[in-house]
Amino acid sequence: MTDYAHGRIELAAFHAAGALRGFVVSGRWPDTTREWTQLLALTVRVASLPGLLPTSTVFGVKEELPDDPEPGTVGLLIAEGPVIGAEAVTPERFADCRPSALMLHPPSETTPTLPENAGAASGCVLLPGLPHLGLDHRAAWVEGEPDGTVTSLVSRVGVNPSSDPDTAILAMLLAA
Repeated sequence: MTDYAHGRIELAAFHAAGALRGFVVSGRWPDTTREWTQLLALTVRVASLPGLLPTSTVFGVKEELPDDPEPGTVGLLIAEGPVIGAEAVTPERFADCRPSALMLHPPSETTPTLPENAGAASGCVLLPGLPHLGLDHRAAWVEGEPDGTVTSLVSRVGVNPSSDPDTAILAMLLAA
């Protein structure tokens, strides 16, 4: 994904029963808003593949390593569950830890920014801060087509989570 002086970040998707279940993160975790935005862009490109992501899904950061990890593995981005429905992620899911989280939307649930971008997937990452200590919330939004084209990319510092539906849902889940 990125190659900086302080180490490379690599991402590998994994699936089960034809559905995207998560990503293995190797090298190191992103440590800037820019790096998290780049990671989100890659995950959206994967989510844009038809049928791989059945519905809008929340992914959480897990620093626990999988069984028998490859050298350099630092953790996982795991599909925690859908945003709505009977199997929807509930706030207590993140009660024991406060991870960064991202939400991915498949093409069937993304309203593209331009009509010619039909078939695009989208996603959002929320990096929660501690505003009362001067550490602002950060977020990024990405839209991408199945051919890998990123059609929209926005990142912000000082985000009010309630100002966007995606960040509002992620903030609610992470605040519980």
